[in-house]
Amino acid sequence: MAQENAAIITIKGKDYDLPMLSPTAGPDVVDIRKLYGQADVFTFDPGFTSTAACESAITFIDGDKGELWYRGYPIEQLADQSHFLEVCYLLLYGELPDKAMLEDFENRVTRHTMVHEQMHNFFRGFRRDAHPMATMVGVVGAMSAFYHDSTDINDEWQREVAAIRLIAKLPTIAAMAYKYSIGQPFVYPQNDLDYASNFLNMCFSVPAEKYKVDPALSKAMDRIFTLHADHEQNASTSTVRLAGSSGANPFACIAAGIACLWGPAHGGANQAALEMLKEIGTVDRIPEYIARAKDKSDPFKLMGFGHRVYKNFDPRAKVMKESADEVLDLLGIHNNPTLQVAKELEKIALEDDYFIEKKLYPNVDFYSGIILSAMGFPTSMFTPIFALSRTVGWIAQWKEMIGDPQTKIGRPRQLYVGPKRRDYVPVKSR
Repeated sequence: MAQENAAIITIKGKDYDLPMLSPTAGPDVVDIRKLYGQADVFTFDPGFTSTAACESAITFIDGDKGELWYRGYPIEQLADQSHFLEVCYLLLYGELPDKAMLEDFENRVTRHTMVHEQMHNFFRGFRRDAHPMATMVGVVGAMSAFYHDSTDINDEWQREVAAIRLIAKLPTIAAMAYKYSIGQPFVYPQNDLDYASNFLNMCFSVPAEKYKVDPALSKAMDRIFTLHADHEQNASTSTVRLAGSSGANPFACIAAGIACLWGPAHGGANQAALEMLKEIGTVDRIPEYIARAKDKSDPFKLMGFGHRVYKNFDPRAKVMKESADEVLDLLGIHNNPTLQVAKELEKIALEDDYFIEKKLYPNVDFYSGIILSAMGFPTSMFTPIFALSRTVGWIAQWKEMIGDPQTKIGRPRQLYVGPKRRDYVPVKSR
């Protein structure tokens, strides 16, 4: 007899009852864990786009409504009223902190921003023209060689120390990767600066002159960090979880996430969007590229528009658009050809029937690329900034996975389409 809350699947004439699980938000889930054992079949889901691989209480996305929540709080409220380190606390511990808790957390992060001095030698082993992401993958992975006292995943305190160290040191490592790539000396973190201001100072100050971080730019940077802090079970987060399921140390897991994020279809999308704007070059060439984007036979794609998950406007893009307008007004660089192309493309995408029908709205990558370019970052730094923003989300997901008694080492199955069994033939007989 079928269970009341179950899905029934018929395989070769036999019915199987599969339990239905109900989340606090989102669609119900069919539990297929026992299907292979009962029916000797797998399910086929390339990209795992219809498969829930874990239970999580951290982030929720409703792509149809254009909603993103961190621990139940809408991203718009957090970006407008909170700040990045408070969001970090929320993602890590599940609730917003009181004043004393927040001050303690901020102090712990601030006191861990310096990296081991011998790690400087790692940077000097890379070529000057190395992509900053290549540098970050290597250096973050190497952290496990320096911080032995926070690699035991079975020790709750060591997991906590590793989390704080990663959140604190990723901006320093990203800034060092940038400085190394342009041949400038490393700038040490300053404990009297907030998280975003400290990062900007490490990137743009030089020993020869004083540098003061503009509060408006710091706010925009903090928003970028907040909006990218977590995004449910995306490719890089799934990579961190998969690596962590083997028992790998947290530094190795985060390095794996950074490597995955480097892909142009994931974290490299904001870099690809700005490079596209530069390729278009001037406003008068936009119609040509719009026509190419609409031509199904042309492989050209407009980067920075639409999203795989959001079928409505990306909620992060709404907030990022405000920051982009504020930064451009502050810096007074509206005459920049690339930014002029961006603004005109944005206008077309919000009004053109083709874009509206296909829901190709400007996404968070489109606006973040504009902001980072206006601040003076080269496109090669866009993904490293994404990586340091997402680190807290990866850590929160990793910690949740470690504490989940249902966690098993990741082991996807396959639909084998190779040759059937065949016998080896010695070379002289072939």
